[in-house]
Amino acid sequence: MEDIQLRIKLDKYYDQVKSVILDKQHPISGLLPASTAVTVHGNYQDAWVRDNVYSILAVWGLALAYRNLDNDYGRGFELQQRTVKLMRALLRSMMAQSSKIEKFKKTRAPIDSLHAKYDTATGEPVVGDDEWGHLQIDATSVFLLTMTQMIASGLDVIWTEEEVNFIQNLVYYIERAYRTPDFGIWERGAKTNSGNVELNASSLGMAKAALESLSGFNLFGTKGSQSSVIHVVPDNIAQSNITLTAMLPRESNTKETDAALLSIIGYPAFAVKDKILSKKVRDDIINKLEGNYGLKRFLRDGHQTAIEDEGRLHYEEQELKQFEHIESEWPLFYTYLYLDAIFRDDKEQIAHYRERLNTVLVEQDGQQLLPELYFVPEDHIEQERENPGSQLREPNDNVPLVWAQSLYLLGSMLEDDLLRPGDLDPLGRRHLKTPKKPVVQIVFLAEDRVLQEELETFGVSTQTLDDISPVQVYLPEHIAKVHGQIGLCQSLGLTGRIERSLKSLTTSRVYMMGKQQAVCLTPSFLQQEYFLSYDIDFLVGHFKSELSYLHRNWTELGRPTVTVLLTHNLLETDRSAFYALVKQIDSGVVDGIPVRHEHMAQLLNTATVEHVEHLHDLNLPKEPLAELLYKPCMLPLNGKHQTLDPNEELKIALNNDLSSLVDQLTQANNLYEQISLLTQLVSMQSLEYCIELEGSNRRLYDLIEEVHAHAGRLRLWSVLRQAAGLQGKVIGD
Repeated sequence: MEDIQLRIKLDKYYDQVKSVILDKQHPISGLLPASTAVTVHGNYQDAWVRDNVYSILAVWGLALAYRNLDNDYGRGFELQQRTVKLMRALLRSMMAQSSKIEKFKKTRAPIDSLHAKYDTATGEPVVGDDEWGHLQIDATSVFLLTMTQMIASGLDVIWTEEEVNFIQNLVYYIERAYRTPDFGIWERGAKTNSGNVELNASSLGMAKAALESLSGFNLFGTKGSQSSVIHVVPDNIAQSNITLTAMLPRESNTKETDAALLSIIGYPAFAVKDKILSKKVRDDIINKLEGNYGLKRFLRDGHQTAIEDEGRLHYEEQELKQFEHIESEWPLFYTYLYLDAIFRDDKEQIAHYRERLNTVLVEQDGQQLLPELYFVPEDHIEQERENPGSQLREPNDNVPLVWAQSLYLLGSMLEDDLLRPGDLDPLGRRHLKTPKKPVVQIVFLAEDRVLQEELETFGVSTQTLDDISPVQVYLPEHIAKVHGQIGLCQSLGLTGRIERSLKSLTTSRVYMMGKQQAVCLTPSFLQQEYFLSYDIDFLVGHFKSELSYLHRNWTELGRPTVTVLLTHNLLETDRSAFYALVKQIDSGVVDGIPVRHEHMAQLLNTATVEHVEHLHDLNLPKEPLAELLYKPCMLPLNGKHQTLDPNEELKIALNNDLSSLVDQLTQANNLYEQISLLTQLVSMQSLEYCIELEGSNRRLYDLIEEVHAHAGRLRLWSVLRQAAGLQGKVIGD
């Protein structure tokens, strides 16, 4: 009897889903139009990425609900495959633009972004690269997030190695959302409709959710191997979280708030783990944007108001006041609040928004449907301005907005107990768990036995590279090259991750590359990039900051493992700050951060391990630290290092004879003279220009690096600064 009642309920939803969504799905492409409407405000018959993802959610949800029947007469399978067909249609359209992703990884320019909408019948682009606000990071991110949840629910969405590599490159596409201004969910950029991109919290939050969900996720589900696992650089998640938390409750620089933020504090993103902040965002949206027919998208939004000039895309900032209090209200956002209340199990709010939704449904062909928005008729505008909320509004012609109808049906199925929140969120993102703060593991490596024995006399326990063998030790730039191989796909013209300096969340993992176990030196103790890194007090302070950053932002299984290389050069000056640090480490707490200092073998079992399957043609050096520890020196460096007098400086600066400068450089053994000569040479030639020294050609860049390193050992700060400036060295922080 219960089975019969369940079937009746499910079949009722099937009829709605079929007429509202499935009957609109293109039989060949599998894509959905945003709507069948063509109005003065535009042609909605194209397939927007965002709309397609949200529109298919009700189909997916109903497919999951049919699993509760012993025999669903094939309906559950059909709904499941309809869902897969649409997601793969979007995947196909995006894969056809692989070349744009490859460009965008380097430029981050809107002109190189993936298209936001495609032709419903063919999946091909419908507008030019510069004819639409295509850069919408939230759209790509909600596709990735939803795809991951669907695979976790048992759907086979990704089929081939090429598709895995493409998804990996989509991760690179969105990983820097925290510093990539986009056009946002409403496609026009800044609030003034000026067409300028800006950083949007709703885009950033959705990207953060996608990155968190994909980190370590197997795209082949239970059938996959390590080769189908997605890799996410954890520092990108941390930077996204830091930036998002700083932005909220604002949406952007020009928008105080935006109803789009509902999608990141609740379903589907659940991107804000701080309940207090999440509630503040929700309350701000409700207090500032909620009306009797839905929510405004944002304040002073002129879109589809009766007085909007359809012939103009943009308005001057001072013109926006004319839209105050008459902004269109979107029932769509009632569905977000409805779902949010269901996931929070807030029964009072569930009933409230279900009732609100019932009042804004429009009957059409015997069905109750949600229009895109309600607007104030032109002859009622003045009354509405004087008394906001007093006038009756009318629905526009876009009925239904499939995206809104899909979310409404999803909420109804949840409230009718046909679905559980866990069905739609198999990854468990709805559980707002604060990650447990880890103990930070520390390994000290000594440059050689001599330094090891010397440090031992001061109570500092270290290991040499031989002691930890066969574990290999790499520099951050080597691990960056490893990440550069992940996602490489020649058939699609895709490389891996663009090489950039790695932060400590990424370098504090143990890497398994085939059978080779490796660790990465922490960047905070390397004297390569920033001249102040030769100041041991600065290094110790920087190192403590890194420990704090690791402790606050670590979310992975296992503990962060920080590998520090100690060299003669590093410890040539006053070591008191370093020994004070070691004393703190040995106590188990550094500035409130719990730490554990042991030998490598004792820490590997509790460390976080990152497995990398394919290195392709990458050949990592057999002695990765050789160049760091044993740099060749071509310049004479045994002289007396003293500043030049003004006449000597002027003479070098006025000398434009290349051979004369080179001859003088080969004889100079004063670092101040060498950097002056190199400065003049760089003004005449590029850093790649080679000169012959002792029978071999050396780039100017390499010679400046020699001066930089030696000046660092001697702590000659003016030479260091000048050398760093010539090389363009900067600190990432």
